[in-house]
Amino acid sequence: MARFLRSLFGGKTNEEEQQQKKETKNFEILKFDGLRAQRVGRVDYAVKCFTEALLIQEDFETMNYLSSLYIQLGETQQARELLKRMTKLEPDLPATYLVLAHLCYIEEKYEEMEHYATQGIRLNADDPAGHYLLGKCRHSQKDPVGAIAHLTKALSLKEDDTDALLARGEILLEMKQLNEAKKDIDTILEADPEHEAAMLLRGNWHEAADAPEAAETDYRQLIALNPFNESAYTVLSRMFTEKKQIQKAIEILDEAIEFNPESATLYHQRGELRLLNGDKEGSVEDSRKALELNADALESISGQFNYQPASSSVLGNLG
Repeated sequence: MARFLRSLFGGKTNEEEQQQKKETKNFEILKFDGLRAQRVGRVDYAVKCFTEALLIQEDFETMNYLSSLYIQLGETQQARELLKRMTKLEPDLPATYLVLAHLCYIEEKYEEMEHYATQGIRLNADDPAGHYLLGKCRHSQKDPVGAIAHLTKALSLKEDDTDALLARGEILLEMKQLNEAKKDIDTILEADPEHEAAMLLRGNWHEAADAPEAAETDYRQLIALNPFNESAYTVLSRMFTEKKQIQKAIEILDEAIEFNPESATLYHQRGELRLLNGDKEGSVEDSRKALELNADALESISGQFNYQPASSSVLGNLG
């Protein structure tokens, strides 16, 4: 009779209760195994466990773990889809929208990025991260004035926000606002004299200020600090190329490749220089090596490494 009444009034039968308990237990086991796998570096197994767990139960925390793993693996589209589901479960958490905005920036989906960054700001206007992301978005949308406004807002909320200072300094330099750009660069380097991106940007600033010797000093200091920094070699090589010192430019890339032997980009760049220097055989060899290392990446850079001034070529790599 009790079983009949539960069925009649919507109560769960014993079999349903047992099935629910079993599913809950399986979910907890899978989630625990996923966390354990994540801790020991078994990312592939952790992804499998979390994915199976979510087939049983929509759980915000598990989604968060899985989305972080997708980001770690560079699977940004899957991470985005999962984060969108998370916003349905917890629509008032600004952090989720900000992560979505960041992923949209990586994927160059700027309209979506604007939407998510704006949502993050709406939910927490005092978080500088939202204004920073919207500033990066405006910059990508070719709106430097709007970008500066949002980055300045981020800095009004957190004056030592290095990312915002760096981004604003970069845009100011692109706008030829050298004095203002230098203030942001100096602020970063006063707090951290070995900040690599700021050192690179200071080299760009010296080039824009027509001080090539000071720029070269900056780039060589950066290489001494971190011989694995590809960008420093690239801009230094470009400087020698612009002065028609092709062999010196090649030698800079020779050194870069010694420290970064798996960089398809460096081989591609050296191949172009070797061709300029009349070394067709060496150029073909470098091109072949670059394709062997990463054919897909080279499709996007082919023909782009044409040694433009630092304000247009290097700054774009800092974002």
